[in-house]
Amino acid sequence: QVQLVESGGGSVQAGGSLRLSCAASGITASRYCMGWFRQALGKEREGVATIYTGSGITPTAYAESVEGRFTITQDNVKKTLYLQMDNLKPEDTAMYYCAAETWAGCETTFRTLRVRAFGAWGQGTQVTVSS
Repeated sequence: QVQLVESGGGSVQAGGSLRLSCAASGITASRYCMGWFRQALGKEREGVATIYTGSGITPTAYAESVEGRFTITQDNVKKTLYLQMDNLKPEDTAMYYCAAETWAGCETTFRTLRVRAFGAWGQGTQVTVSS
């Protein structure tokens, strides 16, 4: 059973930076996908950044709203996912969730950034950006 625990959220002023971490356990597949999603108050959960791990490659995908400001990376040994968030804006305020999918075919779906492409979820960490 995959378990995901996020950390690193907090409050920051616009223009600042935060780094989120997601510690994963229970992932035994050699090919899998992970990602960051967020849900602002009153809005639907949306994809922020995703990454595929398999055959020595780690392609990534980003939402247009964060492209160039956020960077997703992972430590395969530690099974830890990161999201470096720079130049934060008030509209980035949301609960941020880590997600994982161990279906090998996720290679074909992770770029869609769709919530339903991922089956395991963490509890979330709050990010608040003030103007």
